[in-house]
Amino acid sequence: MGNFLVLTELFAPTRGGSAVWFDKVYRLLGGRSTHILTAKVADDEQHDAESPLTIHRLKLERNPMLKPESLPMYLRLLGHGIKLALSEDFHSIHAGRVLPEGLIALLISGLVGKPCLIYAHGEEITTWNQPAKQKALRFVYRHATGVVANSRFTRDLLLDMGVSSDRVHLINPGVDIHQFHPDLDGTLIKERYGLKGKKIIFSVGRLSRRKGFDQMILALPSIIASVPDAHYVLGGIGEDRAYLEALVADTGVSDHVTFAGKIPDEELPFWYNLCEVFIMPNRKVGEDTEGFGMVFIEANACGTPAIAGIEGGTADAVVDGETGLRVDGTSIDEIAQAVVRVLSDSQFQDRLGQQGLRRAHKEFSWESIADKTKKILELL
Repeated sequence: MGNFLVLTELFAPTRGGSAVWFDKVYRLLGGRSTHILTAKVADDEQHDAESPLTIHRLKLERNPMLKPESLPMYLRLLGHGIKLALSEDFHSIHAGRVLPEGLIALLISGLVGKPCLIYAHGEEITTWNQPAKQKALRFVYRHATGVVANSRFTRDLLLDMGVSSDRVHLINPGVDIHQFHPDLDGTLIKERYGLKGKKIIFSVGRLSRRKGFDQMILALPSIIASVPDAHYVLGGIGEDRAYLEALVADTGVSDHVTFAGKIPDEELPFWYNLCEVFIMPNRKVGEDTEGFGMVFIEANACGTPAIAGIEGGTADAVVDGETGLRVDGTSIDEIAQAVVRVLSDSQFQDRLGQQGLRRAHKEFSWESIADKTKKILELL
């Protein structure tokens, strides 16, 4: 085993949970006989030269003048995918998500008579509400040989759609325990941002409404009243940056908030180490919700407790009262109380951090995730 054709628009060096997941797992599962068909992105040449996989890059661009606008992507992926599948003896055809990759993988697998595996992340099921898309994704999920759900939340969504339970396999995303680990010295970063002597609350992610960063800002006055040296550091870029900056000013907490912007990959483990607690109090916005939350596991892998919202698939990422806390992301009071509880009780903070560390290393290393994936592939 190890000879797979993987269709995915998102793949390293693109940042983001799915892109990292596929890169890490398939590096462990295969070598040159595993082919990745993905999008051409900035800095991909150096990444691909160092990868043990065979990576094919296409310009995957949408055309707003067409319906569907992703039709050019469909055609490019389909044409190149068929060419590869006919020239190589693949064990199975994999898709990083249901549309367009999953539909194309299903067509190719039928053409060459190979099993088809599709990854489900949750957000696509809850947010792709157009009738045509819903009909298409139901068809693809139901006809795939196997579907990998990233959380129990996503698995339940698939079952509600009528996907056979024997085709749905639960595999949570993982973490690079060689990159994310305790005992990293963040002193220089603290000095750079003037954070010495502060109790740091840290968030990182796309600056979008469902992540709950605005709710954390609104909770800061209550937190500061109990923990005067508390300081909130928010890393990431996104459409909500101006909104969040205005909210900080309106709330009167400018002296207690730092916008760190885009954090380099090599610095992120240091941030998890230097903070007292990581928080992403996600909430549901419309139908958009968090499918899992790899950032919680990254924090735990560094020995740091994590606070998550209760919506979506975060129950698989954060065990309430054991590796962190889960709160109602719509409740400013709950968010404030959870943060104060962790910041005010060092023994509680240490216990959550150590339990999270053990769980992350035992259950979420990429080696463990690859092993689980291999067992599923043997069943296809």
